[in-house]
Amino acid sequence: MDRLFPKMPLDEWIVWGVDFLKENLRPFFDGVSSSLKWLTDHVIDLLSIGSPFILIVIIAALAWWISGWKLGIFTLIGLGIINNLGYWDDTITTLTLILVSVLIAIIIAIPIGVWMSQNQTAQTIISPILDFMQTMPAFVYLIPSVIFFGISVVPGIIATIIFSMPPAVRMTNLGIRQVDEELIEASNAYGATTWQRLRKVQVPLAMPNIMAGINQTIMLSLSMVVIASLVGAPGLGTIVYRAVTQVKVGVGFESGLALVILAMILDRITQGATKKTS
Repeated sequence: MDRLFPKMPLDEWIVWGVDFLKENLRPFFDGVSSSLKWLTDHVIDLLSIGSPFILIVIIAALAWWISGWKLGIFTLIGLGIINNLGYWDDTITTLTLILVSVLIAIIIAIPIGVWMSQNQTAQTIISPILDFMQTMPAFVYLIPSVIFFGISVVPGIIATIIFSMPPAVRMTNLGIRQVDEELIEASNAYGATTWQRLRKVQVPLAMPNIMAGINQTIMLSLSMVVIASLVGAPGLGTIVYRAVTQVKVGVGFESGLALVILAMILDRITQGATKKTS
């Protein structure tokens, strides 16, 4: 194909950048990998203590308290079905992957969203980056993750964090910016500092939006579960992937059903938490 100008060697620049990072930041990547592996293993051990029925009852009670008795009963029955089908251990692993990824994504996303809400320059710079993160195909994130962290659960977590973080950043920024200007002016009139205004006025009033962003982050994390299995992340995604490659319709439906039940429970719990904060 004819070009007006010579092709930019973008691929060569990317390869050079990746090689540079591998050579100069290897201790950092090893540290991150070890830390995430340690955290994941300990969360799995914690959730695996005792009989599965104990954790099922605890999660059902939590769902009941946050979203009502209907979700509590659904959670009890749904998790009971997962345990009956024999996918409990894989569900715990998947739940751990989601919890770790979402926790880290929230810890990073909310401060960035707050910063964007207070600084127009930060919003101008970060918004295109968020657009890039959301529109880039999820598979692409797996390539550098594997190069830097190898084949394991860690690249799956890293890719999930990057893919699922933008909604939490955007919703935090949007929620704080939508706080009534009169309330902000009133807090300023009483001599509130920027930190006091954020902590006592803007963030509490923006909590419904922030919780909605967290909900979207959880849903996007769930959507990455199967994709993350391609780079060694264990759990229900691995079973779904194997079922697809081996054309095992029954196993694929069972593991897919387990994912759907888990997604519905997490979605309804976070929606209930959003209503409570409203």
